[in-house]
Amino acid sequence: MAKHFQVLVIGGGNAGLSAAALLLLKNGKLKVGIVEPSEKHYYQPAWTLVGGGAFNIKDTERNEKDFIPKGAEWIKDKAATFQPERSEVVLASGEAIGYDQLLVCPGIQLDWNAVKGLQESLGKNGVCSNYSFTYAPYTWECIKGLKKGKAVFHNPHTPVKCGGAPHKIMYLAADHWRREGVLKDMDIQYWSGGTKLFAIPRYEKTLLKVVERGGIKLNFFWKLEEIDGPNKRARFVGFGEKNKDEVKWVDYDMLHVTPPQSAPHFIKQSPLANAAGWVDVDKHSLRHVKYSNVWSIGDAAGLPTSKTGAAIRKQTPAVVANMLAAMANRPLPADYNGYTSCPLITGYGKLVLAEFDYNNNPQETFPFDQSKERWSMYQLKREVLPRLYWNFILRGRAQG
Repeated sequence: MAKHFQVLVIGGGNAGLSAAALLLLKNGKLKVGIVEPSEKHYYQPAWTLVGGGAFNIKDTERNEKDFIPKGAEWIKDKAATFQPERSEVVLASGEAIGYDQLLVCPGIQLDWNAVKGLQESLGKNGVCSNYSFTYAPYTWECIKGLKKGKAVFHNPHTPVKCGGAPHKIMYLAADHWRREGVLKDMDIQYWSGGTKLFAIPRYEKTLLKVVERGGIKLNFFWKLEEIDGPNKRARFVGFGEKNKDEVKWVDYDMLHVTPPQSAPHFIKQSPLANAAGWVDVDKHSLRHVKYSNVWSIGDAAGLPTSKTGAAIRKQTPAVVANMLAAMANRPLPADYNGYTSCPLITGYGKLVLAEFDYNNNPQETFPFDQSKERWSMYQLKREVLPRLYWNFILRGRAQG
């Protein structure tokens, strides 16, 4: 007989673990299963600081088993296909698992192969990326080793997790070179598949001052197509009104790449996906628009908000409350408003804490102007949030 859970969670990252933990805190008798193949769990928000030489990469890695909530069963396998009409998930091993309620939160997929030459170039010839546990330390090697030349920082044309990360490392690099007295000898360029630096004017205003301070040149509507590592050059193709199909080869001494990102293939190819490949959920209830016992939060959810850990912290109590209500045949009580946050590091000891909702309205936590650079918010990012993550968020005790 196939295994069956009252709640089956796909993904043992931030979203999956914190939601499973909170569900079991609310009802310790629930039969909960967590499908997750990885032995290791990573605190990825610190990888920007790792790339800036301000955090030890070893402190971002823990064992997954230590964070599986008490009372949950860890199914160490990958989800392969969904059969929502039968309320079943088929694993990579071929085993079918049944469920009453399904929470889908496998995270986002890094499409390293989407840029020709990227995988072959990573970790050498000045090509680095903070989006990898393996290569984030090389970013710091590149930054501290460069005394003169051109540093290119890339932002892709796709949604990414932590939308501020592609330029946060650029601000740290500029600040490092300023401290070393070599900023005047650096040509810092930002090549982005986006349309602007940041979507919310209140915070973008400050960031543009940081850009000016670093002498950074901004380029928008450009897609990175190819990296020629041995010759240290990258090919960008324009897609805006003014630069459509224009091709530019850009030489560099250092290139920080943010890989294009998308929903995992097994989500894209499933009946749960919307046209863009993300899990098709109502943006307020977090319930699937077609299958009433399917839910999704985190980076794989088709929600029109920035994909961040802070968003998950607010999505988790909402989806848990709604799932428990659905199981009891009660009206859904929770309404997620799109809250997300980007702790925008603007230099060493400086951070702008952007918080906003679906409508890009600020949703600030503290009783001061968070659009200004603050030392206190940098300390929150570097010292407080990692401890909060490991000790409270993953335990289901920091949501709301």
